[in-house]
Amino acid sequence: MQFEKYPFQKLNELLSDITPPSEQYILTIGEPQFDTPEFIQKAFCDNSNTLNKYPATAGIPELRESMLGFIKRRYNLELSFDELLPVNGTREVLFNFPAFLQPKKIAHPNPFYQIYEGAAIAVGAKINRMPLTKENNFINTPKELNGDEDLVIINTPNNPCASVTGIDLLCEWVESALKNDFVILSDECYSELYFDNKPPSILEACKIVGNDSFKNVLAINSISKRSSAPSLRSGYIAGDKEILKNYLLYRTYVGCASPLPLQKAAAVAWSEDSHVDEFRSEYAKNFKLAEEILGIKRPDATFYIWLEVDDDIEFTKNLWKEKGVKVMPGSFMGRDGIGQGYVRIALVYDEEKTKKALTKIKEFIS
Repeated sequence: MQFEKYPFQKLNELLSDITPPSEQYILTIGEPQFDTPEFIQKAFCDNSNTLNKYPATAGIPELRESMLGFIKRRYNLELSFDELLPVNGTREVLFNFPAFLQPKKIAHPNPFYQIYEGAAIAVGAKINRMPLTKENNFINTPKELNGDEDLVIINTPNNPCASVTGIDLLCEWVESALKNDFVILSDECYSELYFDNKPPSILEACKIVGNDSFKNVLAINSISKRSSAPSLRSGYIAGDKEILKNYLLYRTYVGCASPLPLQKAAAVAWSEDSHVDEFRSEYAKNFKLAEEILGIKRPDATFYIWLEVDDDIEFTKNLWKEKGVKVMPGSFMGRDGIGQGYVRIALVYDEEKTKKALTKIKEFIS
């Protein structure tokens, strides 16, 4: 297999011959458009003097402590130092963890975050693409496995479908990983963008089923969406300490340690929760607008709308041409026809700009 073009490259090519109106709204990328809180920026600036030092791959102790503290506050789980590693954003983990594990077959959702497929291609692994459709409520289950997978990637809350896997089903995933001896990597990067109920972690499911050592189970999370700070490149991988011990050794060769000023800033961000409450409030306002203007039901989490349309390609082209609103065709995020007939809309702007963009979409649909 060869690498596919990234969805954004496909989108640029699709729209290259179209001249949109001067007023434009880009709702394609999951990049928060709110300023990173000042206390995080200050921590970064205050520690710029540490640029003269090499950062350790394992991360500074205060960063690991802040991440462990987040997990304690959020999930009521007390993990040890050797059950968590800071990482340089979860994208690099999603790509290089399979290179470390060397699986022969990977299962992942379909549609999906494109790094899942890219990692499988890079290591020459076979792929089981588990479909996310309206019929299964856009949620995968262990029944979709073939029985020969070495690594299974699940994603909850889900990008692009905005679905959330419940704790009972996460318990089934853990039990399946133990019974069939495969590794689960649970991508939980949108866990803090919820509205009514906090999405569960697969680490919680481990405790419920008695897998106290998190055997065969790892969760990843990121500060990018939580703190509106994608450039901090701060994430973690947590769970099975036996796997993490060898993965840390692997990472020392990869050379992906985060610069020290970024680690210092990330440590204060992971340790503080009130700014996240404020961001959630902003996204809730956006979804209230989406309910009023488009008549859609608010998802349980994320800042995405997975909007059903007749033809996602034509919808995307004509919406850009007529209204200057750019969205992502679902078919660019899936394979084998999965994702066709949907577009992903990222509500990442402030309330005023979101209202204008959604109104234009409504006018186009009407």
